Amino acid sequence: MGFTVALGGKGGTGKTTIAGLLIRYFIKHGMKPVLAIDADSNANLNDVLGVCLDETLSDAREMMKTSVPTGMTKDVFMQMKMEQSMVEAEGFDLVAMGRPEGPGCYCAANNLLSSLMDRLIKNYRYLVVDNEAGMEHFSRLTQKDIDFLLLVSDPSRRGLAAACRIAELVRTLPMKVAEVRLLVNQMDSSPPSWPEEVIQTFGEDHIHVLPKDPLVAQYDFEGKPTLTLPEDALIVKAADSIFDALFSRNRE
Repeated sequence: MGFTVALGGKGGTGKTTIAGLLIRYFIKHGMKPVLAIDADSNANLNDVLGVCLDETLSDAREMMKTSVPTGMTKDVFMQMKMEQSMVEAEGFDLVAMGRPEGPGCYCAANNLLSSLMDRLIKNYRYLVVDNEAGMEHFSRLTQKDIDFLLLVSDPSRRGLAAACRIAELVRTLPMKVAEVRLLVNQMDSSPPSWPEEVIQTFGEDHIHVLPKDPLVAQYDFEGKPTLTLPEDALIVKAADSIFDALFSRNRE
């Protein structure tokens, strides 16, 4: 299995933007191929990456309940739908998980989907997973091991508390996480001190700060993918500096 980075955090912290910047960093430094997985039920990583998304894997799961053509096995149908759901782009491929199974979930479809995802992941050297606030969706469907978990927060107490809760939650899940980092987004500089809960959960040397960059909001308003932000943008320079510290040893 390839090198896996997962991102989590409460909504509105810029988590998906940072996921896009990480994918950009990997591609820029020849760390390919990358599989991007949008595991947030409100899928929008495709907007950050500037690609169109027509189907999610949950669409395939629901279709399997009623729409398998006569003469086609369910595993062949799911393989076909997975291939149709994948977005292929320069340097990366993207799949979106879509909404988790709800009432009346179909275990056969979920098991097939999980098996297909396990096989797919083995074809990629790098895996970037953009999660929703919990980690249950991610752990239930795909990964067992994570090399880096990046928890993204804004400077608010609620955001920091949410990141701490997710970090604690992850420790209870049936997965191995080699390293956990906190990325505090939309700040101008590090504060004189962090709340004690944050220090105890992450440790001071595992906390990183990203600046508030008006270009991000401008690109979002204009419908431009943040993957195309200029190299000298504040958020790009700061993110690249952090990623250099964390991932440069993984370059070829």
